Amino acid sequence: MKISFFIIIAVVFCTVLIGGVFLCLKMNNRAASGAVSTKLSDDKLKEEIGQMIMTGFRGTEVSENSDVYKMIKDIKIGGVVLFDYDIPSSSFPRNIINYEQTKKLVSDIQKYSAIPLFVAIDAEGGNVNRLARKYGFLPIVSAEKMGRDKTLQTTYKESAELTVELKGLGFNMNLAPVVDVNLNPENPVIGALERSFSSDSKEVARQAKVFIENHLKNDIVAVAKHFPGQGSATKDSHNETADITNTYKYEELLPYQNLNNEGLLKAVMVAHIINKNIDKNYPATLSPAFLQNILRNQIGFTGVIISDDMQMAAISDNYELDEAIITAINAGIDVVIVSNNGPDGYDKDMAQKVRDIIFNAIKEGKIKEWRITESYNRILDLKKEFGIIFSAKINE
Repeated sequence: MKISFFIIIAVVFCTVLIGGVFLCLKMNNRAASGAVSTKLSDDKLKEEIGQMIMTGFRGTEVSENSDVYKMIKDIKIGGVVLFDYDIPSSSFPRNIINYEQTKKLVSDIQKYSAIPLFVAIDAEGGNVNRLARKYGFLPIVSAEKMGRDKTLQTTYKESAELTVELKGLGFNMNLAPVVDVNLNPENPVIGALERSFSSDSKEVARQAKVFIENHLKNDIVAVAKHFPGQGSATKDSHNETADITNTYKYEELLPYQNLNNEGLLKAVMVAHIINKNIDKNYPATLSPAFLQNILRNQIGFTGVIISDDMQMAAISDNYELDEAIITAINAGIDVVIVSNNGPDGYDKDMAQKVRDIIFNAIKEGKIKEWRITESYNRILDLKKEFGIIFSAKINE
């Protein structure tokens, strides 16, 4: 009996030992391959990633041979941004010729997408308005001119007219208002272009509230920018790194806090600015300290976080595209903008490159799958809130 007992114990021990060896080998092989299991099918995962991509394209009309058609059908992008001027070729037109042509372009783009798109534009007024008067659109004054009227009547009138025009054209997202505080009037990208309502943060919040409310009345997503505030900057992040470590004021967060407290902050665009007092290593777009600690936790923002163009020099001169995209998503960016309108040239495959970077990063364990689903749900919730999609059943 004793011999049989010891034999049984020995067999069990060997079985456990051999099983453990096989398990270790299996885990080592899995680690060596770099493969990470995901809950979503590859097709579903790619669909969710696609919603996180907003891109620019060339063309004033859409056909089945056009770049944007392929982006919509193959990559299932979540949004597009339209421009009047094509920077790589230094020529007009990029997408916009006149009212009727633009309206048809927007309508045709939406027809091709299974999940309706964010169709966005920079229409701030003044010097930054892709819907220029010379193309037959309404003349809208700059934010600085709006802000001079402390009765808010100018901002109300101008933004009301603007949003009616945007609605008529089919746009559902405006990359405005600028809520940067005009702390440096010589700032080449804000103050010098009259893009700020005021040098007083409380006045910026008052004016932006009216601007945003008129957008809400017309079911247009107003994107407040450029978080956390670049009104004190001395350089333009389109062309180089803008370091605001020594110029930034805490009051620049106040417009975001006030607007969020009033339930008006639905989407926020993040600037590629450096503030080493907050994050010694990364610009705001790539920084959990900015996006999670300040925007999400301190301010309490629960909406969609949008990157500024990831092809700006402040990013492209310092990071490879894959590193920038992966770091931005891990930091908390929900929508990645690649405008395809930078000085490095136009790339008709840019949307696919971004999708593949994100997809492969998930498979390699560099991005958690839940981060994608988290952003995907925020994006769809925003589209539902603004009537861009009307049903939870969005898959064909």
